This record gives sequence, structure tokens and C-alpha cells, in this order.
Amino acid sequence: MRTAKTLATVALGSAVLLPFVGAGTAMAADGDVMANLKPVALNGVDASGTAMVEVRGTTIHVTMAAMGLLPDAPHAAHIHFAAAARHECPSAADDTNKDGQLNTTEGGPAYGDIVVSLTKTGDTSPKSGLAVDRFDTAKGGKISYERGSIEVSPAVADAIAKGQSVVVVHGVDHNHDGKYDGAKKSDLDPSLPTEATDPAICGSLLAAPSGGAATGAGGTSSPTNTGLLALGGGLLLVAAGSGTWSARRARARS
Repeated sequence: MRTAKTLATVALGSAVLLPFVGAGTAMAADGDVMANLKPVALNGVDASGTAMVEVRGTTIHVTMAAMGLLPDAPHAAHIHFAAAARHECPSAADDTNKDGQLNTTEGGPAYGDIVVSLTKTGDTSPKSGLAVDRFDTAKGGKISYERGSIEVSPAVADAIAKGQSVVVVHGVDHNHDGKYDGAKKSDLDPSLPTEATDPAICGSLLAAPSGGAATGAGGTSSPTNTGLLALGGGLLLVAAGSGTWSARRARARS
């Protein structure tokens, strides 16, 4: 694939300023949210994953793991949101051209525009939506991603904390030949095959219950350390291949 591609579609929030929640005075909020990443309808990807996002003011910390993706190929990944979206993953009913596959634009009404590009380095704005040289290449079909200190607008931070955003990982090998190819072109960039940008796995970032849970030691633990970790931590540790994730999270909180 070519490198440093830039998203050029208004439907997915290219260079347009990020959507606002309510009026322009939206306040950022703290919170922990998690998504169970599952195959996107119709696209036939046998993959799964987990994503967790900590929101602290207008700064977010993202941890994501997935397995079963096309090995050793770049997989663009984003947090999506739009006020008018359904804040969920697309269904077969979103296949507007009835070709039996879902492209990224068709999924837009479900998950909204790109608001954060989950790049490994550099810019994380929607402008880096197709900066394929800076996304994970899924060695062995696995992604193990962590990045903190990502700055977002108050409106986007508020939407994520309220459980109104969706994580989408792209890249589908429709013809099962082990690479991105085929005559059908991407709806986002006609220089790329549609396989390179079609959504593969997806999950809504759901807000954790407020107040945490009792630890049995006279206090409470955060949702990330209890419910979220119980649901997603195991997969994150397996995909990372080590137990360092928990230690890094602890240091990030200190």
C-alpha cells in the first residue's frame, strides 16, 4: 500500500472540524469506556478484540488488542462519532448498494465520522485517517496498541465518556488471497483497493457504571480495574504477549 494517505471524504469527517455534542459549550468529562470488537456484518472477518479508553479532561489514553486480522498488513483504526449517528456498529441493512459487503461510507450512519486516528506516532486527528504508514501492521494477525496523551476537543471527550463513540478497525481480505488487492476501489481513496479500507471489526465504547466497585479493602476500585478489566483485560494480555499492560496502566494513573 502507498504511505501517508490522507482521508478525503466529508462523509467520514476529513478535514471538517469535529462534531459538537449539543451547544458549543460542551464540557469534557472523565470516564472509562470499553468496546468488545466484533466482525462487521457481511465482511466475513473472523477476528475479535477489545479496546479501552480513559478520558481525563480533554486527554485520552487508548489501549487496544485484536487477533484474527489479515497478517502483516496495515490496519487503519479510529474512534468514530457523530451526533446524528446511531453510535453502534453497522448492520447488513446499511449495505445501501446491495453488493453484499459494507464499505466505510456505508457504515457512517451507524458509527459516524472519524474523530481520533489511532496512529502509533504523530498526528491523531481525522486528517491522518489513512496514514497507513503509521497504523499497526498486525504482525501475525494481531494488534497490540497503546497510546496516551491524545488530545481531543471537549465535545469529543464528552461523547467518548458518555458512551457515544465507536472503535473501528479497517482492512478486509475479501478474496482470501493474503493481501489487499482486487479491482474494486476504495470509497475513501480510489488509488487503494476497497479491501484496504473496508471495516473489519467494530465495537461501541460503552460507559462504565459510575462509582466503581467495592474492593473489600475499605475503598472502591475504578471501573477499568474491575468490570472493564474482567471483560477485556485477558484478551489484551494475550494479544500483547506479556503482562506489562497492567503495569503500564498503573503507571499512567499515578
